[in-house]
Amino acid sequence: MPMKHIQIINGPNLNLLGKREPTVYGNQSFEAYFDVLKTKFPTCEMFYFQSNTEGAIIDKIHEVGFTYDAIIINAGAYTHTSVAIADAIRAITTPVIEVHISNVFKREAFRHHSYLSEVCKGCIVGFGLDSYRLAIDSVLNA
Repeated sequence: MPMKHIQIINGPNLNLLGKREPTVYGNQSFEAYFDVLKTKFPTCEMFYFQSNTEGAIIDKIHEVGFTYDAIIINAGAYTHTSVAIADAIRAITTPVIEVHISNVFKREAFRHHSYLSEVCKGCIVGFGLDSYRLAIDSVLNA
């Protein structure tokens, strides 16, 4: 099986995982969890990018969106506001999977709508950091 190239993109405030609202997001940093993912999936070459800036996220999608096997994106609050990120996903050929750590449908009403869902291959919500593992499993089993 050839090596799969997967880009994980996290949006605003996700750099605070492990510190931010641990009852919602848990106690582990994403960097520590990313090391677990790399060990669990040795047939994948994974890359991690986080930005609090919408334009930087769009630039990363453009950079890898025609050559990688998959993008896994947790756009954070931009999920509910960014037509621009949705347009960037629509413009590329790499499949994109939307993930959320919390179950956004059990949270505030504004979080129930995603501009990204309609342009993503699929969505995984509410399984904690394990949402990312489930997304990688879906890439490998596609």
